[in-house]
Amino acid sequence: MGRASDRRQVTRIDLGGPGPVRRQDTLAAEEPLEIRVGHRRGPRPPLAVTMRTPGDELDLALGFLLTEGVVTGPGDVLTAQLCDGADTANSYNVVDVVLADHVPPPAAGTERNFYTTSSCGVCGKASIDAIRTRSPHDVAADPVTVDAHVLSALPDRLRAAQRTFERTGGLHAAGLFTAAGELVAIREDVGRHNAVDKVIGAQLQAGRLPLAGHVLLVSGRASFELTQKAWMAGISVLAAVSAPSTLAVDLAAEAGMTLVGFLRGQTMNVYAGPQRITA
Repeated sequence: MGRASDRRQVTRIDLGGPGPVRRQDTLAAEEPLEIRVGHRRGPRPPLAVTMRTPGDELDLALGFLLTEGVVTGPGDVLTAQLCDGADTANSYNVVDVVLADHVPPPAAGTERNFYTTSSCGVCGKASIDAIRTRSPHDVAADPVTVDAHVLSALPDRLRAAQRTFERTGGLHAAGLFTAAGELVAIREDVGRHNAVDKVIGAQLQAGRLPLAGHVLLVSGRASFELTQKAWMAGISVLAAVSAPSTLAVDLAAEAGMTLVGFLRGQTMNVYAGPQRITA
């Protein structure tokens, strides 16, 4: 199994010190994950390759499939497992997903290119129109409200739970919270979208979707893709410690979501759905 972090030699330069010093530094690990998808009878070709931090591979694969609209619930997946290593040196870098017979193959009727990288979520998509996947969940109907004081405390709670970030300083995090501020799940990854997929995939496996009444907090900015992923999981409140993009705001408004940016200390900007935030 791959490790979430590893050690590398580094030359430390301190202009106020005696001179360069060689030492070990802990870095966030980054490795490719190939997701193969198909049915019991027939081939299961590669659907996507994403650069990610090792760990929670099944969560990542299933969260990706759900947020991309390939599956809509646990009943759409028969099995999901790491490959046995027969045709790959690192079996933990390949996830094999068997779809239920009623689920159409993901390549049908789509022109998407599912190759992604740790720094790029929507890169490689054929067009904006191709990624505006319609969610099966009506998040606009979610009556949940979140106290602004509860919301303002979430970044510190997320940061305190980031174990690998504490050692490396190089990982994004996504945290799922109840409206009362209770941490339900946290995942870390070099890719912001991977961290979100891991959180959503874990809830998919647990049979907890849709995630109405919850808040998804991300440690970086809020992009169009992260907003779409929250929508696909039935999450009506998305918060970020940094800025949203214009497309993220537009999509949140279209979906009836609440989108909060620059959630820092006692201040925040509510870009969509302010009625859910009570001061």
